[in-house]
Amino acid sequence: MGNLVPLRAYAISLTKAFDRAEDLVQDTVLRALRRRESFEKGTNQKAWLFTILRNTCFSERRRARREIEDADGRLASEMATGADQESRLVLQELEAALARLPQEQREALLLVGMEGLSYEETAAALGCAVGTVKCRVNRARNRLAEILRLDADDLGGKRTGQR
Repeated sequence: MGNLVPLRAYAISLTKAFDRAEDLVQDTVLRALRRRESFEKGTNQKAWLFTILRNTCFSERRRARREIEDADGRLASEMATGADQESRLVLQELEAALARLPQEQREALLLVGMEGLSYEETAAALGCAVGTVKCRVNRARNRLAEILRLDADDLGGKRTGQR
């Protein structure tokens, strides 16, 4: 399976919880091992694993919506933490800005920008065309720049005026 660090990082970005992300990576690896015969040799294993992780996460979210929520707020209060340093505030601002992006743009940006996947690998993981990934990443960078009041060049992209 190789290095699982990129899978862990992507899982953390999806779940926002380290423990849950670790469980998600473990589930992903187990599913991949169980279905290893469905992996087509010569294709991108990394993209295949990211796809399994993403689909597992979203399936679990759909399942969780049907479950009883935290009625007394106990779990929510345990998860809340105050910002204790400036970098934490910046990270929270970035997370909030990312949350405002459409899901398709956010996923493409995280896979390309944070995980370092190529456009081709990202397209394979998301099940869409390379051009679609490029468009989503460009629009996500531009939108983040607007939300964070930055120059798009600060986010690694060029300002095109698209929204």
